[in-house]
Amino acid sequence: MTGWDATRIPDQSGRKAVVTGANSGIGYVTARELARRGAVVVLACRSAARGRGAAARIRAEVPGAEVEPADLDLADLGSVREFARQYARRHGALDLLVNNAGVMALPYGRTADGFETQFGVNHLGHFALTGLLLPRLRAAAPGARIVNVSSGFHALADIDLDDLDPLRGEASYRRWTAYGRSKTANLLFTHELARRFTAAGATITAVAAHPGYASTNLQAGASRPAGRRTFTSRVMALGNAVLAQPASSGALPTLYAATAPGVEQDGFYGPRLGWRGAPVRSWRAKWTLDDASGARLWVVSEKLTGVSYASLPR
Repeated sequence: MTGWDATRIPDQSGRKAVVTGANSGIGYVTARELARRGAVVVLACRSAARGRGAAARIRAEVPGAEVEPADLDLADLGSVREFARQYARRHGALDLLVNNAGVMALPYGRTADGFETQFGVNHLGHFALTGLLLPRLRAAAPGARIVNVSSGFHALADIDLDDLDPLRGEASYRRWTAYGRSKTANLLFTHELARRFTAAGATITAVAAHPGYASTNLQAGASRPAGRRTFTSRVMALGNAVLAQPASSGALPTLYAATAPGVEQDGFYGPRLGWRGAPVRSWRAKWTLDDASGARLWVVSEKLTGVSYASLPR
């Protein structure tokens, strides 16, 4: 995979993809490049207006691109369920699900269903979406993939399955720790999903990726949580200008995980240097490969979301 870039994406004609958070940054680039190679891409975006705008930009950049904006608010399980219903009605089978959307290091808040925002959006929303779309993935031809976009910041914290908050509140909240835990959850979810696919003999690959340090809108919420310029925001602005790679490069590990031949079940792909460079197999914290933690997180996630993976038993 040395030197792999978007020009090496295999032909995607006849394949259907869903990319969450596709209106900007890495999600936008991922959707655009999949469409460039012939995929029909659903842009799953929280803002309908931004989704329509992203679709228009992709069509302008890639004449003939087949893209469709669709409403999806991962902070609202009702919205997740409605998106899955609409997708099944309009498209049937699904070849590729890219769980890309996320929030980073926000001040304490809750989703519409009462969960701490980062855990609720980054993990529970995508857990529910994947479970609801699983019949569509099974209906696709062999080779369907699920890509969960995590982060190198998963190394900040293992998940505490005895304290997933949604009730303890703001007093004990640490926004970077909460972010690290949500990104660890992405990797544990991938690990357990891959294990279950293997046990069931399913021909779907569950894989994860991270962008390294890419300059996107994600940092804005982390560095300026109250809409004001802070020391952290100044440091991040300098880092974005000097160190960060562009979103077009940050999307490469996701695109590799989504399309490249030889991608392994439960693989984790990121930039060669950790923060930038061509995609390679990435280091991951040992706790993200713990079978017991993955199984426990799965049970808790089914309970909290009300989404059961009945067709994929343990």
